[in-house]
Amino acid sequence: MEIIIRSTLAAAAVALALLIIKAFASGAPFWESFGAVAANPWGFVGLADLYLGFLVAAIVIAVVEHSRISAAAWIVALFFFGNIASALWLALRLRRLIRQAGS
Repeated sequence: MEIIIRSTLAAAAVALALLIIKAFASGAPFWESFGAVAANPWGFVGLADLYLGFLVAAIVIAVVEHSRISAAAWIVALFFFGNIASALWLALRLRRLIRQAGS
């Protein structure tokens, strides 16, 4: 079961990365598009939800990582690459999380 979860997380990260590449390739101006989403009340709620999720993931990463340097690197990656980083981190740390949850 663990391999299925890890594979799904990795595939989701790759799919999200491809969607980002496609969006950039479309030529749509990033900041202008971002501003349009933020100007809509539900778009703003969606962005707030997204960044709350990043904060929650950052806290989990900080608690689970053994090295402060590693934790800091993952957290920086999270805020630059979003859920691509969180999905990859979870895929790589799933075994550790399962062990910690069982103890």
